[in-house]
Amino acid sequence: MSTRRAEPQTATELGIAEQVAVYQREFPTVDPQVETIVSTLSRLARRMNVAYGRQLATLGITSAEWEVLKALVFAGAPYRLGPGELAKRLGLTPAAMTHRIDRMVAEGLVTRDRDEANRVRVIVELTAEGRDKWLELMRMAAVFEADLLQDVAGGDRPELAAALTRMLRRIEETQPDALGRTDDLTC
Repeated sequence: MSTRRAEPQTATELGIAEQVAVYQREFPTVDPQVETIVSTLSRLARRMNVAYGRQLATLGITSAEWEVLKALVFAGAPYRLGPGELAKRLGLTPAAMTHRIDRMVAEGLVTRDRDEANRVRVIVELTAEGRDKWLELMRMAAVFEADLLQDVAGGDRPELAAALTRMLRRIEETQPDALGRTDDLTC
């Protein structure tokens, strides 16, 4: 008698309607509309993260490096910050920030130099290559996002944006450990 090993099962995700039906079966008082919206948003966020990750990989940068590039761009021209300020903005320890900056300097994405006005202070600055990578990723993301939102009419977008922003604010206010910010939201 030969023993045959079972092939590993590929996990398949239930459709949203099927998932909500299970919720209703197991927890009859669940609001199916709420569960449909929340489950869809959750799945959408996961899929978007995968898509953005692919775009980053195409450019040869990691999401951690992207966060540094973004923080430097948000600082404004000349796109410079101290390592301590970068660490604070990204929620990292100084040691983790130093490691990240080391990699990015080696890749030519940023420079690290002494501040001429204060030789004790170190400045991290975005290079032309780093800015080019940031701009290219923004171009790629814009195409992806336009395609993603093609089914939302232009006139409906402000209402959708406002509703999603209110949801984000609510979770950030009730779940302060979620590490979100509301000071940069305009709706």
